[in-house]
Amino acid sequence: MTTLLTKPTGTEPLVDVRNLRVRFPAGSRSVSAVDGVSFTIDRGQSVAIVGESGSGKSVTARSLVGLIGGSAIVESDSLTVDGTDTHGFNDRQWRRLRGRRVGFVLQDALVSLDPLRTVGAEIGEVLRTHHIVDSKEVYARVLELIADVGIPNPELRVHQYPHQLSGGLRQRALIASAIAADPVLLIADEPTTALDVTVQAQILRLLAQRKAEGTALLLISHDLAVVSRVSDYVYVMKDGVFVEHGPTREVLNDPQHPYTRQLLDAIPAAHARGTRLSPGSGTSSQIRTRATISDSVVLEAKNLTKHFQLSNHSRLRAVDDVSLQVRGGETLGIVGESGSGKSTVARLLLNLETPDEGTVSVAGDQWDKLTARESRKLRQRIQVIYQDPLSSFDPRHSVGRIVEEPLLAAGGISRLERRRRVIEQLEQVGLTADHLNRRPSQLSGGQRQRVAIARALTTRPEIVICDEPVSALDVSIQAQILDLLADLQAELGIAYVFISHHLGVIYHVADRVLVMKDGKAVETGTVDQIFDDPHDDYTRTLLAAVPTLEKPQEHEKTGIRA
Repeated sequence: MTTLLTKPTGTEPLVDVRNLRVRFPAGSRSVSAVDGVSFTIDRGQSVAIVGESGSGKSVTARSLVGLIGGSAIVESDSLTVDGTDTHGFNDRQWRRLRGRRVGFVLQDALVSLDPLRTVGAEIGEVLRTHHIVDSKEVYARVLELIADVGIPNPELRVHQYPHQLSGGLRQRALIASAIAADPVLLIADEPTTALDVTVQAQILRLLAQRKAEGTALLLISHDLAVVSRVSDYVYVMKDGVFVEHGPTREVLNDPQHPYTRQLLDAIPAAHARGTRLSPGSGTSSQIRTRATISDSVVLEAKNLTKHFQLSNHSRLRAVDDVSLQVRGGETLGIVGESGSGKSTVARLLLNLETPDEGTVSVAGDQWDKLTARESRKLRQRIQVIYQDPLSSFDPRHSVGRIVEEPLLAAGGISRLERRRRVIEQLEQVGLTADHLNRRPSQLSGGQRQRVAIARALTTRPEIVICDEPVSALDVSIQAQILDLLADLQAELGIAYVFISHHLGVIYHVADRVLVMKDGKAVETGTVDQIFDDPHDDYTRTLLAAVPTLEKPQEHEKTGIRA
């Protein structure tokens, strides 16, 4: 076990948690979420808690601000924040602590911000509630905060609603609200998970700036590369307990616990390319079988252009003269920032949108030349896996009904044959017939993504469009899904179009890469050409923004390390 950092004699920590235990009622019994953890955070220090979904890290963070929920049973020997013992706090006392002395930044700003209030009203509420400035000075201070977090045009943004802002701007607005009262501690719970690489870099710089100005930071994350960039000290959490802790560089470069090593091995990185990321049927260093790429082109797009009409009656060119080819068994990675046109290209390839100009051909058949009946038949040959299966599944349907859906749409297949194919596909993705009658809400995130893959494969397609299929998953589940997709590709010869904002994932899975910006394809080439010798300035900017995780055995020819 790595030792704690040495603290100056007589220095009291900002946060002192000893033997924290959190349980939730479950019928006649209770389920333990946090089981006796202890930690401290010093003033101006950045501490991270890392682990898989369900490890207890977010529950631990929420216990510091009284946001566990009324049914939770919270016990501890000590839970002190900024010199105040929070034992027995009522709602009013917690509200006085939150915002004033502790700021909280959640992962999904669109959900966390009030959709019925402007950004200015959201930030201003903190100033008014805690009497930070005189009421006449609130507006001016809100503008300063918006500017401080790097949001351009504060006079415009202050009057806008969350849905009118990009993901990065919403996250900045949430941080502005969290720091409005100049808290001594800022808790950031997965603040960059859903952001593309350049926006993520901006948010990390902002958090680092707050730390440099003396704010203590508690970062909750499953992204070890992010943790390595901003944290001084790290706690590794599994099943409600800390299995390892110590200075960040020491823990990440020389992990002592098998679980920490497993998390590090699961990261898609240069040194891991061509190997398995999850233990599964072997070790994470086992060489995985790669698909044989055929000479035949199974998917081709020529000169795609697509416009959308905006509410102010102007026209947005979402895709601008984009062409691509994908061969059998090949993976084409598409990368770019939010709004670059990646997902619109995917919808055009799937014939879910009609291009204003250009054509798409699947296995030689051009979408715009087919009748409705021919299009339905061709759709069996190209399927899709979305980022969030829970939102793409009908919550009323069972797993069996969800996986069967493409077969029902295809028609002409008997009920007995459909059931056989559904069970076959579930088994192929590591599930069983026992899952047939379960609902999506009864599955874990990894199981839901496996169901999404099974559904995509029921019609035995030649091409699968993967639109951010692992961005919402923690690192170990992500590793399992990436290995599964690689195994299926090697076994079935499927071609993938893999869309992701995670460049480490693209480096790990892709054979060729298409880089998009403002609807245009700015660069294309083999994965080694793009990552080792990029020609476009924008590609170089993307690569430079990727958080790196330095490891002793690291491959040296590319900066993509996580």
